[in-house]
Amino acid sequence: MKKFLLLAFLFCCQHLFAQDAIEYQVPPKAIYDLVMARPTPGVSFDSKGQYMLVLERSSMPSVEDLAQPELRIAGLRINPNNFGPSRSSYFTNISIRDIKTGNEFPVSGLPANLKAGNLQWSPNEDKAAFTHTSNNTIDIYVIDVKTRKATKLNKAAVNMVMGAAFDWIDNNSLLYAAVNKPLSMAPKKPLAPKGPVVQQNLGKVAASVTFQDLIKSPFDETQFEFYSTVQLMKNTNGVESRIGDPAIYSSVSVSPDKKYLLVERIDKPFSYLVPAGGFNSTMLITDMSGNTVKQLAKIPSSELAPRGNDNVLNAPRGFNWLDNFPATVQWIEPLDSGLIKNKMDFHDAAYTLAAPFTGSPKELVKTAERMYGITDVNENLFFVTEGSRAKHRTRMSKFGWDGKTETLIDRSTDDAYNDPGSPMTEKNKYGRNVPKLLNGTTLFMRGTGASVKGDLPFLNSFNISTKETKQLWRCEEPYYESVTSVLNYDDLTIITNKQSQDEQPNYFIRNLNNKSSKAITNFPDPQPGLRGISKQKITYKRKDGVDLAADLYLPKGYDPKKDGPLPVIMWAYPREFKSASDAAQIRGSKYTFTRVGYGSIVFWATQGYAIMDNAEIPIVGEGDKQPNDNFVEQLVWSAEAAINKVAEMGVGDSTRVAVGGHSYGAFMTANLLAHTKLFKAGIARSGAYNRTLTPFGFQNEERTYWQAPEVYSRMSPFSYANQIKTPLLMIHGEADNNPGTFPIQSERLYNAIKGHGGTVRFVQLPFESHGYAAKENILHMLWEQDQWLSKYVKLAGTKYVK
Repeated sequence: MKKFLLLAFLFCCQHLFAQDAIEYQVPPKAIYDLVMARPTPGVSFDSKGQYMLVLERSSMPSVEDLAQPELRIAGLRINPNNFGPSRSSYFTNISIRDIKTGNEFPVSGLPANLKAGNLQWSPNEDKAAFTHTSNNTIDIYVIDVKTRKATKLNKAAVNMVMGAAFDWIDNNSLLYAAVNKPLSMAPKKPLAPKGPVVQQNLGKVAASVTFQDLIKSPFDETQFEFYSTVQLMKNTNGVESRIGDPAIYSSVSVSPDKKYLLVERIDKPFSYLVPAGGFNSTMLITDMSGNTVKQLAKIPSSELAPRGNDNVLNAPRGFNWLDNFPATVQWIEPLDSGLIKNKMDFHDAAYTLAAPFTGSPKELVKTAERMYGITDVNENLFFVTEGSRAKHRTRMSKFGWDGKTETLIDRSTDDAYNDPGSPMTEKNKYGRNVPKLLNGTTLFMRGTGASVKGDLPFLNSFNISTKETKQLWRCEEPYYESVTSVLNYDDLTIITNKQSQDEQPNYFIRNLNNKSSKAITNFPDPQPGLRGISKQKITYKRKDGVDLAADLYLPKGYDPKKDGPLPVIMWAYPREFKSASDAAQIRGSKYTFTRVGYGSIVFWATQGYAIMDNAEIPIVGEGDKQPNDNFVEQLVWSAEAAINKVAEMGVGDSTRVAVGGHSYGAFMTANLLAHTKLFKAGIARSGAYNRTLTPFGFQNEERTYWQAPEVYSRMSPFSYANQIKTPLLMIHGEADNNPGTFPIQSERLYNAIKGHGGTVRFVQLPFESHGYAAKENILHMLWEQDQWLSKYVKLAGTKYVK
């Protein structure tokens, strides 16, 4: 009897050990203080440089906040109590700063328990509007900048289920979507369904990405229709007027002359395979009363779009108003039936149709590659961007009404060193932002300035006639300073954000002509516990000759000669390239001020680890080769090179190294543990580990499982779970909504590793999505990581005491 009781007790202990239900824990104080630090305020400048809105950011919500009612339908996450998104970050206070004097003033009239978002300046920038979200409603408030007073504008509650908040029509009028029916009329779920859920396909090719939170039943359809149907409203100085009949709108935009609306209306039947943004829809032009002026196109569901990086739905797309014309709509149509493999001189064409929209569409331009978009610079000059995701190429050309293009920029999307930046803009006569063109020939280009020295942001001029680039300003070492906006193009007055390893990011006004500079903010260091931690950009080479880099952080006061090599944590996220030389380029800056968010691994520099953050793991496939053809081998080469580098420097102990990552970085981690013995432990957060569950492609892999089964199998760590013996900590949000990273991915890998006797721990965070939000969950995640690293890495070879 005693023997039986002993065996029963041991069985229960083993069971409890395998599934350990614990309460929330917190990490060491140094990490706790850093993650709980008050966030630095956000700012919003008017274009004249007169005023700046200072926006206090919200702290982390609680698990109880995330546990509030939530509908997950049609790819959306809806708060059913207020007709808005269920998960958002907010501003909790707004003040106004006079940039010239530096004086800062509170805004009166703000609602209690402010949860502000979607801030927009009015066209003349005398006002700024924002949404305020409460438990039961979403409202719009308008701040009068001169009186520094906020006033509630709307009477009908705002509906933000489909995402859009509002748009300024003019300085006194806004357009928004209002709740159509009261919450009391929400559909009630029947106790039993009226029948089974049936889906069918009658011979059409409909290969879909593994989206989450989709419509799954007729009741889901009813709920989606109720919560997403809105009444468009025009509000002028607080007076509301209805626009058209209630409907479900994917997008609504006002024409430059304020006389028309360009509307995408969602139609039935709703899809069970794609989110709401891919449902059947109709593109319409209406007048400002909502009367239909022109039906432009019927767009079928995106579930019919062919798979492949450069393939598109065989339907018109990219409808927009041209910015420099009163009311001219522009769109793109495929000439190749949406299939890039079809041999064509031109794959896409853009068309326009001007008010009163009674004529025939006019062809604007055709492109040899897939067209991405059209920008009208002025009435006679346009830019067109085209390219290939599969080839990692992009091209920008200029053209006029004759449609004849001249290439301005043609480069690899992976070539950061030759990225010319993007054009700066100014408001045109319609109040719309268009590229600033000086003397009809010169653009102002802002860019990150990647170089062999790291990122050194710039402001350049680019002559579209001669294609000559001139440097107007560039960040100087040892700073990282980037252009936020241009206040005056004549005397080149700009606003920049400036930081260094020792100086917290703050905003400055610079005059490039007289070389003056003045600080306009003085935000304090939010995380003083990180000061003294050293940072450097290190470079090294892997066995196939590809140059790599990483950000190396070392603890405060660390001396390798006295203290010896440290335990190492390597954190990374693989990225595909079509060129080894592009993959070898230096990215990021060694001059940035060290700040950490909840997901950072740099926290552990305070705990005596050497941190290799942003360790580059390029996956290269040149020419006809695909990057993923030898994915695992390239992972191993990069990891070996990183470990060897810190060991050669004398700062890292090559026998005590952990590897980790989030999402695709988690996928990388599990693969490295399956195929190497390089590491003492791994941390994998919110990953996908079985690629047969994402059979129609993932990341930049456009081949399907049936086209390349050996690639899918080889890249899936689930296939090699029997080889994962290195301790692996797996963390996943219980409500992950990212395509491909279903929580079941972690559940199944955990079971597979456990079934083969591996050392593994699986932590599922309640109510969390792909990224994590709740304070309790984040603190516990950090505690889990700290415990795992201490036991299996820092104290490897010693007796661990929990």
